[in-house]
Amino acid sequence: MRLGLARFLQILVLVILPIAVTAGGQRASAQIQDKTETIRGTVFNSVTHAPIPRALVSSPDNRFATMTDDEGQFEFTFPRASEGGDNEPAINPNRPTILLARKPGFLAEREFNAIDLSSNRTDKDLTLSLVPEATLVGRVTLPSSEPPDTIFLQVYRHQVMDGMARWVPAGGTQSRSDGEFRFAELPAGTYKVLTRELLDRDPLTFDPQGQLYGYPPAYFQNAPDFASAATIEVAAGATVTASLSLTRQPYYRVHLPVTNVAPDTGLNINVFAAGRRGPGFSLGYNNRDQTIEGMLPNGTYTVEAFSFGERSVTGMLTITVHGNAVQGPPVVLVPNASINVDVKEEFSSDDRSGAITFNDGGRPITLRGPRRYLNVMLEPADDAEGGVASLRGPTKPGDESLVVENARPGRYWVRVMSSRGYVASVRSGNLDLQHQPLVVGSGGATSPIEITMRDDTGQIEGTVEGIMPSAPLASSYTDIGPLGSRSSFVAGSPAPAHIYCIPLPDSSGQVTEVAVSPDGSFTSPQLPPGAYRLLAFDRPQSELEYRNPEAMASYDAKGPVIRLVGGQIEHVRLQLISTNE
Repeated sequence: MRLGLARFLQILVLVILPIAVTAGGQRASAQIQDKTETIRGTVFNSVTHAPIPRALVSSPDNRFATMTDDEGQFEFTFPRASEGGDNEPAINPNRPTILLARKPGFLAEREFNAIDLSSNRTDKDLTLSLVPEATLVGRVTLPSSEPPDTIFLQVYRHQVMDGMARWVPAGGTQSRSDGEFRFAELPAGTYKVLTRELLDRDPLTFDPQGQLYGYPPAYFQNAPDFASAATIEVAAGATVTASLSLTRQPYYRVHLPVTNVAPDTGLNINVFAAGRRGPGFSLGYNNRDQTIEGMLPNGTYTVEAFSFGERSVTGMLTITVHGNAVQGPPVVLVPNASINVDVKEEFSSDDRSGAITFNDGGRPITLRGPRRYLNVMLEPADDAEGGVASLRGPTKPGDESLVVENARPGRYWVRVMSSRGYVASVRSGNLDLQHQPLVVGSGGATSPIEITMRDDTGQIEGTVEGIMPSAPLASSYTDIGPLGSRSSFVAGSPAPAHIYCIPLPDSSGQVTEVAVSPDGSFTSPQLPPGAYRLLAFDRPQSELEYRNPEAMASYDAKGPVIRLVGGQIEHVRLQLISTNE
């Protein structure tokens, strides 16, 4: 009987114990869940929309990091913060505020691969997108179909800067021994590719005492120069092939003395074939002998020598290589231009800001009048490297003169920035510099830049139709737009629309980006009078070529024209432009 009772108790324990353990485990699990917080999401390919496995998701400081699984999903678990009082969200130092995704073969562009969690208090799954890189591949060959040993190649990207398209360097690479080359990690866009010069030093044919040969720059599709080179359209995630063929030509020595150069002054040398600016050919500067030296094939070239610094100088010379070495003539350097700036103030309100005083190396400098609120810059109108000129600083106490210094010869757009009023006109002689470039000659006098300032501004307000209103979140931040404007947005929530006020080609005014509220309403900052076309996009337009009337003609039917008068507020309704159109 005792044995039977003992057996019964043993069986009872075996039955009750798992139940107790299970219940205890569930309570412990619930307690852990109450004390932890989870962030989960998926990383997608922005082109194919397929999930991306083995992508790294991390915080910028790398305190949090994990890899996505085979389905592109990731998850973080961390201690939950204590609740904040009076409806204030709890601050959790153990929780990341920003997550980034990255993986080889995809671009590291924060516009797409980052998400702000500082105000995200929901349990919704997060979504991060990665943009696949584009690649440009090809092969460099000789007319005999034999590849050179190696050759350096460059790729340039068509990029809009301050509303104007320019060709900017986007990378360089060395071809392999079989002539093949590859440019990787390229964003979608328009490109040009070229080879750099290469001297033929084949040990079987090279004779240092005899005629030297080389391979001039080759531009895509056998163009004679960079300006006429064919463009290459590259889409995100695509691989495009663009091969180049080299031509072997005789090279001749070039020796050009330089005059009016100070000792130990370094010079930069540009070489333009047929006077057309662009990369490809090159010469060097011998500081000891003060000569420009190198080798070039037959052709006509413009050689430009220039220095940087307070007393910068520039010299230009056109030479022709025709079957012989070139010895001279000299390149004469002259000081770069200094251009006076005259400001006419037509303000309707008094200036109550006073003067600004700062310390410059122990010397107090006081800024009054236009020098206090105005800045003027000259930006090259052509695809030239460098060459930006700006206002010099005060030379002594009480110096209120406005002078743009060190302007190299060339064509420039005059950019005027002001913290008071607006620029009503910019002229030089008969030139309207708001619509025409300023031409600066070599060492010659240039007419003053005449600027008229006013403050009789107006405003534009209205709504954007076609957007989905979003509820405000906990905090906001300030974003710098493509035009340099400051716009306030809700953290964790992208702006519902991006409005651009673009002056018509024959109108004065200033290009301005306007912030849009989550409900679609907007009010512009104070704008100069003029005729504006208003365009509302669903995302920022960093490539909007708003200074090119031909490029903007395609938007004529996509936004209304508002004629703004000083002292008035214009009301308008805008239709959202989808960038998927």
